[in-house]
Amino acid sequence: MKSRSPSSDLATLLDPSRVALLREKAEFVRLETLRLIQIAKVGHYSSVFSCAEIFATLYYDAMRLRRGEPQWPGRDRFLMGKGHAAVGLYPLLVDWGFFSKDILDGYTRLGNPLGDHPDMRKVPGIDFSSGSIGHALSGGLGMVLGGRATKQRFDVYVLLGDGEMQEGQVWEAALSAAHHKAGNLIAIVDRNGYQLDGQVNDIIGIEPLAGKWSAFGWQVHEVDGHDVAALSTLLRSIKTDTNRTQPVCVIARTSKGKGVSYMETEPGWHLGYLAPADEALAAEEIKRGGTSQ
Repeated sequence: MKSRSPSSDLATLLDPSRVALLREKAEFVRLETLRLIQIAKVGHYSSVFSCAEIFATLYYDAMRLRRGEPQWPGRDRFLMGKGHAAVGLYPLLVDWGFFSKDILDGYTRLGNPLGDHPDMRKVPGIDFSSGSIGHALSGGLGMVLGGRATKQRFDVYVLLGDGEMQEGQVWEAALSAAHHKAGNLIAIVDRNGYQLDGQVNDIIGIEPLAGKWSAFGWQVHEVDGHDVAALSTLLRSIKTDTNRTQPVCVIARTSKGKGVSYMETEPGWHLGYLAPADEALAAEEIKRGGTSQ
């Protein structure tokens, strides 16, 4: 089964204040990413910027969480295949009261638990450690099956990079999830078109991506990954379908570096550093609203 992005008519049914909040949180992710990478002196700007709206929609609309309780057993789980974007996630965990802002402000400094990739043993609110790309979907499936064995019901969201689609383990997990009817496993592919070495389709082509996931037995949806109203509408519709047995893949069409114009056209910003004056200019561009739809 394959669907397109929810229509604008459906999206307008959302509370306008909720849409405004999600846009505000996506801007917050981008601005905090600038600030934290200024501390570290190197980081993955564009990888975060392509999924800022995804982060915002998951953490402030789709996922079931309890403020200040990162280990609440009934929470929805979130895993990152593209763990190098964790710098954009950490500020949201602070906002949820999972750890203090003092820890955030020491990002990557000696002895600080916050690294370029997240460590579930050190960071409250991180459900799965990352590093080598390709393992998160398997981990997410394991959580679904573990919840089933212990008679717990929660959704597990896994954010994957599109370059990650070149990893064989992703497709092994996809086959297994369909076989086990893991209906509460939701994979979100950040389809921004680029990976470390260049354009994804130049390295190893992955299209037709929706057709591949569908052929592996998944329910597939495509959505504009920067349209928070459409994202929210889609993720809400998935969550309310409590009888689903197929795992779900959401292909979010995004732009790498979204919100800072030159990062959207230069793949070298996968990893980099902005001098203070350039950081200020980037922040101004983000605040002008280039991230909103």
